Amino acid sequence: MITTTDTLFLKRAMEIAEKGAGRVNPNPLVGAVIVREGIILAEGYHTRYGSLHAEREAFADADRRNISCEGATIYVTLEPCCHHGKQPPCTEAIIEHKVSRVVVGLTDPNPVVAGHGLDILREAGIEVEVLDTDSPLAKELEFRNRVFLKYISKNIPWITMKYAMTLDGKICTSSGESKWITGEESRAHVHLLRRNHMAIVCGIGTVLADDPMLDTRIPSELEARNPIRIILDRSLRTPLSSRIALTAKEIRTIIVHSEKASEERKEALRNLGIELWEHDSLTEMARHAAREKIDSMLVEGGGTINEAFVKEGLVDDLWAFLAPKIVGGEGAKTPVEGAGIEHLSAALRFSISGVHTFGEDICIHGIVKKEN
Repeated sequence: MITTTDTLFLKRAMEIAEKGAGRVNPNPLVGAVIVREGIILAEGYHTRYGSLHAEREAFADADRRNISCEGATIYVTLEPCCHHGKQPPCTEAIIEHKVSRVVVGLTDPNPVVAGHGLDILREAGIEVEVLDTDSPLAKELEFRNRVFLKYISKNIPWITMKYAMTLDGKICTSSGESKWITGEESRAHVHLLRRNHMAIVCGIGTVLADDPMLDTRIPSELEARNPIRIILDRSLRTPLSSRIALTAKEIRTIIVHSEKASEERKEALRNLGIELWEHDSLTEMARHAAREKIDSMLVEGGGTINEAFVKEGLVDDLWAFLAPKIVGGEGAKTPVEGAGIEHLSAALRFSISGVHTFGEDICIHGIVKKEN
């Protein structure tokens, strides 16, 4: 039986798991805490893709300080792995360190684990407890690992839509000026969003209008990961002199085009180090990305691109930055263009996850309500 004390240590494991955000993809965020008689002996979290898993990090912490874990309880946010991947099975480490009890936040939906890790531990004589799936803490753990859970169970990335607009719903002026709708604080948060997603998606219109880098700039992080850049460009109009093209050998860059794109243009772009994917739909593109182990995408497109993602039912969550400005203009663009819907019953609906303040701006974070 899981006690109140158990949930407190699981919460601690959940907190330290967040330190791996933006570095462990496409792996999950996992934290582990080793406890004996109510005292924390060691902690660990999955720090980076390919590095030690949380349980082995915690055991390494204990081993460095010559602390025995025999008879202790390990609290881990996700079921310990039982297969060989980039790292050996964590179930082996738990058994080797003679832990007597394992408390798990969530079972792992990965088919190569999916409860088998728990079975191995029980067969080794270790007591295993798992949070009730309906408990508030389990729901919080699911929310924090929503990217991994969708990616591993549905073989498609988690897709976030982000945009900045004025109080009257405009993403630019009537002349097309958009720098800057929001303030520095909002733009700094966008770089965190970029770091936390494996890929960033924009359309050729953004490339032609802004010549963006689509990289990550976080002053406090010397090694902030740049997202993979995915450009939706059916006719391969991306300029060979654009910053995207000229830095493609430094930052992985993919252009998604149609079958009608010219072979000459393809060769020129490939010579710059750009990958080319041919797809007719965004859904096909997203599934291709999942096969490339891209678990998440941040869509920073204009109204046309946003409407296309909404229309194909691909949006999972939204970060809408709202600046205290009014620009007006019937021709000024809005975040989602296209023909729109005829009836409100067909509107894309969200559960509001949080309302944040960045300088003078307000940001609403919502999770799309989807039918099961």
